[in-house]
Amino acid sequence: MSALESLRRVAAEQSRDRLPLIGAVASVVWLALVALFAWLGSGPKAEPSSWLVWLMGVALPLGLIWFGIWSARSLALLRQEADDLRASLHQMRLQPDDPAEPRLHPRRPPVPQPRPAPERRAAAPAPDNAQSRLDIDPAPIPELTPTELFLALNFPDGPDDHEAIRCLHLALGDPALARLIRAAQDVVTLLAGQGVYMDDLELPETDPALWRSLAGGARGAEVAGLAVIEDEAALNAATGLMRKDEVFRDVAHHFLRHFDRLLSRRAETDDAVVLSVLGESRSGRAFLLLAQASGMLTRADS
Repeated sequence: MSALESLRRVAAEQSRDRLPLIGAVASVVWLALVALFAWLGSGPKAEPSSWLVWLMGVALPLGLIWFGIWSARSLALLRQEADDLRASLHQMRLQPDDPAEPRLHPRRPPVPQPRPAPERRAAAPAPDNAQSRLDIDPAPIPELTPTELFLALNFPDGPDDHEAIRCLHLALGDPALARLIRAAQDVVTLLAGQGVYMDDLELPETDPALWRSLAGGARGAEVAGLAVIEDEAALNAATGLMRKDEVFRDVAHHFLRHFDRLLSRRAETDDAVVLSVLGESRSGRAFLLLAQASGMLTRADS
C-alpha cells in the first residue's frame, strides 16, 4: 500500500469516527430545543393523547438523526471495502505470477519464429516381461523451440500471459533449464530490490556473430561489442552487490555459468540470430548486466 493510500484510509477512518460525535451533538441540540420549547410554556396538556404526541415529536427526530448516522457510517464502510477490493484487483494485475520481475507490460523484443521440432526416432517396443519394462529409460524431455525458450527466459507478464506461463512450465521440466531460470529469478528479484529493472535497460541491437563467438568460449576484445549496457546506475548497483553481498555474488556467478552453458548448447542447433534474441529477454539482459559488472564482458574503450 502506498503512502497516499495509507493517508486516504486514515482520513476515511477518522471521518467515520466523527459520525457518532455529530449524531450526539445533533441529539443534544434537539433536546435543548425541546427543553426550551417546554420551558417557554408550550408543553403538552394534561391529556394522555397530548403527552403521547409530544413524546413522539421528541423521539422521532432523534431516531431520524441516529438512523442517518448509521446509514452514513454503513455507506462509508461499504465504500472503503469497495476501494480496498479495487486496489487488490489492481495489485493483482500489476504482480506477475512469477515474482522475478515486478513490472507489467514491458517492451517485448521480437520473438524468433519457431523451428520445426527435430525428427525423433520412435521408441522401440517394450519387451513383454515386467522387469524389462522397469529398466526402460524415461522419455527424453522435448527441446523447447526458440520462441518457447525466449518466453520462458523472459518470464510471464502476469496471470493472463498464458502462453508464457505454458512455456515456463515446459522449461522447468528440463533440470538444466530449471536451474538457470531459478537463478535468473533470484538475480532479477535481488536487482529489482535495488531499483534495477530489466525492462528499463536500454539494449541496442547487437551483432549475432558476437553471440555465437561468446557461446564458443570467446572472451575479452573478441566479444567487447556485447558490453552494451550503458546505464551507469544499474552497473554500479550490480557491481556493488557483487562486491559486498556474498550471497548475491554466488547466485550471480551460478546464473552466469548456466546461461553461458545454455548459449553453448543452443549454438549447436540454432543460428546466431536466435542467440542474440535470447539475449534480449529479461534473463538475457540480466546476463549482459552481470557479465559487465563481473568483468566477463568489457567495453572496447575501457
